[in-house]
Amino acid sequence: MNVDDLVRDSFHEQVAELAPPPVDFADRVLAVRRRRRTRTIASAAVATAAAIAVAVAMPVLGTGKDDVRPANVLNENDIIAHPGQTPPRDLIAAGGVALAAYYTEANVKLSATHHVDVRTYWLLDARTRTYEKTKWSFVAVAPGLRTAAVLERTLPAKRIGLLNLLTGKVERWIPVDHTVGAVAFSPDGRKLVATTYKKNPDLHVTPKDDQGSPWPNFQEPGRTGFYVVDVASGEAASWNEVSPGDGSGLNDRQDFGFSHDGKLVYAGFTTTPGQYFYDFRGHQVQAPANEKHLPWYVDARLSPDGRRAAGDFAGGSKATASAILDPVSGRRITTVRGQELLAWVDNERLIAWDITPGSNEFHNRLVVVAPGSDKEVPLSGFRGGQDGAAGRWTPVFARR
Repeated sequence: MNVDDLVRDSFHEQVAELAPPPVDFADRVLAVRRRRRTRTIASAAVATAAAIAVAVAMPVLGTGKDDVRPANVLNENDIIAHPGQTPPRDLIAAGGVALAAYYTEANVKLSATHHVDVRTYWLLDARTRTYEKTKWSFVAVAPGLRTAAVLERTLPAKRIGLLNLLTGKVERWIPVDHTVGAVAFSPDGRKLVATTYKKNPDLHVTPKDDQGSPWPNFQEPGRTGFYVVDVASGEAASWNEVSPGDGSGLNDRQDFGFSHDGKLVYAGFTTTPGQYFYDFRGHQVQAPANEKHLPWYVDARLSPDGRRAAGDFAGGSKATASAILDPVSGRRITTVRGQELLAWVDNERLIAWDITPGSNEFHNRLVVVAPGSDKEVPLSGFRGGQDGAAGRWTPVFARR
């Protein structure tokens, strides 16, 4: 069975039940297209897809004989790189952070007006230190690279799986009354936040007069709320409804993640104030002082000590740069090499997407960068194609 057959079977009933677009659909599509930061890379700014990978303390993987460990670059020698591989086949890591998984997306047409983005994940096999293709539609990896939370192929899912990455088997299924479209671990790995949707968040509507558009267009928001799940017991706390309002500030997929201290959950918003925070009972609360100014679409967010924050693309003529912010004031305190800041390695270094100076903005690779240094250490090979092109891959990081 090919991808088209699989997706058509899985989503046949969902498409049949979809209501026709609202009267003001065209205007709303144009408005959303202008504010979607996660779907395009412009010459003045580079945005990221939301992916949140956090961790449980576990043993560090051993060293492989084929690892490439650059010495005296950024004054570090704890980097495992494979700059000739894209997508990667073998473990990539820097310090205590590893590329735990990655995914590609295929855009599958279901009808004249509906299409779906289908993810295919490759997970790190802790035994072989290689990335293996999986059958899951959504994956979040816990710290230590021993456990992953997974969702089955048809979204939204009726249960959450806890996968043992050493055996490749699901050790526990957690049933839910409200269907789930995404999961993310808390910083200590003891909890999961599961974002609930009433319909597949990756299923999109395309206006009949805009069939050539490659971008997902607005439909009535399907996000309904979230669960907080205790990982050890597998028990989900009571469901928390979070109203999407009129949906004007939501992308079709707008998942929840945990705050830096793991005591709250948050979700991005495409209009001011940019993100909202909630306690575990679903009550909206004030943003933590050191997260109030964070751009939700920049994956790296706060440094481990909470003293610096990853900011947006900051331009650059000879080389690209991204901002490093004071998290409390939101003021830029310095810049660092790179187009998109993806994860903090430690309090001084980050993993980023970047290009070679003067090259195509979509021809980027994973690198390690540090404020105050104009050098960078390549971790992977270069991605090809334009944003959204088949074969381009998106990383998922976790502490190891």
